[in-house]
Order: sequence, then C-alpha cells, then structure tokens
Amino acid sequence: MITIAGAGLAGLASALELARRGAEVRVFDVGDKPGSHSVARFAGGMLAPWCEGETADQQVVKLGAMAADWWAQITPVTRRGTLVLAPPRDRGELTRFARRTTGHRTIPAGDIAELEPALAGRFSSGLYFQREAHLDPRQALRDLYRVARALGVAFSFDTHAPAKVDLDCTGIAADLPDLRPVRGEMAILHCPDLHISRTIRLLHPRIPLYLVPRGDGVYMIGATMIESSSTRPPTVRSLTELLSAAYALHPCLAEAAVIEIGAGLRPAFPDNLPRIVQLNDRLYLNGLYRHGFLLAPAMALNVADILIPEVRNENYTQRTTA
Repeated sequence: MITIAGAGLAGLASALELARRGAEVRVFDVGDKPGSHSVARFAGGMLAPWCEGETADQQVVKLGAMAADWWAQITPVTRRGTLVLAPPRDRGELTRFARRTTGHRTIPAGDIAELEPALAGRFSSGLYFQREAHLDPRQALRDLYRVARALGVAFSFDTHAPAKVDLDCTGIAADLPDLRPVRGEMAILHCPDLHISRTIRLLHPRIPLYLVPRGDGVYMIGATMIESSSTRPPTVRSLTELLSAAYALHPCLAEAAVIEIGAGLRPAFPDNLPRIVQLNDRLYLNGLYRHGFLLAPAMALNVADILIPEVRNENYTQRTTA
C-alpha cells in the first residue's frame, strides 16, 4: 500500500495517478473532507500556461500545457481562452505582456466585442490566448475525490498521518527547507447583469486583476501574490483595491454582491517552481505556488513514475519534469 499525507490538490491528484496504475492507496488528512484545509479552495482555477509565462519559468508553460486535457477527464473544463486587456492609460502593460508571452494573438476592439459583448467599446485592443481554459476549483476537488474513490483509493479524514508515509502533500505545513508562504487574496461576486464567459486578465502596474466566471452571474476575482504568512481575511484596503480594479473592468461590478472573501497561503520555493523531494524515507510533493491546478497533473504523473516506475501513463508521455 502507498500512503499519502494530505487530501488537498496535490494529494488527491497523486492518489488518482497511483490508483490508475493499480496501486492500493490510502490518504490521511486532518480535515473533515477533501480539500477542507487546502489553499486550492481559494484558487482561480485558471488553466493558463501561456499567460503564466509572463512571469513564470518556461517549465511552467511546458508542464501546464497538458493540464486542461487531464482535468477534462475528471471535471467540467471551460475552453474559451483567456482575454488580456489594459485600460488606455496602461497600454504599455499590454505591449510588455505580449513581449513576454507566447500562444496569443493581438485583437482589435471589434474582436473583443465579438468575444465578450459586455466589454464592447471599453478596450481598443487585447491579447487572446485561445488555447487556455478554466475550471471551478471546488467542484474540481470534489470530482477528483469522487474519481479517486471510484478507483479504490481509501481516505481517513479527521486523522493525522502516521509517522511513516510514502508521500507528503501537506503544503505549507510540511517541514521542508526553503519553503515559504505566499498569500493570495480573492473575492467571489454575484453580478447577474454582467455576462462574461471566459477568463479576463486586466493589466495594471500596481493591481493586476483576473476575473474567472463561475456561471449564473458568479465571478471569482483575484490579484497579485503577497509575501506574507498571515491567514487573516483581506483587509479593507486590499479589498477596496481589488474591487476598484474590478470596477475598472466593467462598471456593472460596482453593484455586485460580495458572496465571499478569503485568503490562503500558497507554498513556494525560492524559484517558485514545484519540487518532488526525497528527504529521509519520505517523498514530498510541494511548492505548487500559484500554479496548483495548472501543474498538479504533471507533478502527480511524475510522482507516480517515481513510486511505480514499472507502470507509466502513456497518455502524457510528452510532459517534462520540473
């Protein structure tokens, strides 16, 4: 039997890949249900490797390119691309973003209006990353758990993992050198009068914003990462800045109802790349940073290659290793 500590995103994805190869797997988690202690529940759910190339290492682009196909076997994935925009005064940000990324095409105001009629007349040009996608993180965690259970993975909730486990996926709680917390803040809004169907990134030199549709007029908005270990809810200042940036995208958002606000600590190493680490007799998968849903599939496949090297998943032989 292969034992795993942590039923968050990394633990669930690894358990699934191991079970797919015929392993008997048991997952331990101190929470009362899958993902209840996982920072993934605050994620945007963007499967946007080419956009992430703006600031991330090219390994993130390579590892994330297969994520949408992997997730589509498990949970609904919306494949409508990402639209990157900037207010007129910040057009230089759009040029800089285009220069630092691939997989996009520049589109004029008319094409923006065709893609998202709600944004007609608001932006003169944008970048369209057609191959990108998004999902609902909380639904994805539930579906990942459901599929893993169907394959025979056993779960022990409200239970500390034993001293000896094969794989540690406990995120920021793991005792690993160089691991640091990076705080992410988000809000979930209900704005039934706004109709946007794909992820929107609004560029700003101080407060870049992303908006991800959840359906039925519900949107998740988030902003930059903060080097902090605080788990308190977003402050009035940060929430005001976040909502002001959303208002700059579309005035309709000023009337949106705030359903939820939250903040989570994303585990990251100094290079902001995930790692699979062997320490003593325990294997660790950690450091997914802000790329959890994007990189968890490839990293889980790599974990399975290490723990069960004799059986490989041939569906994803083109992946690379971080």
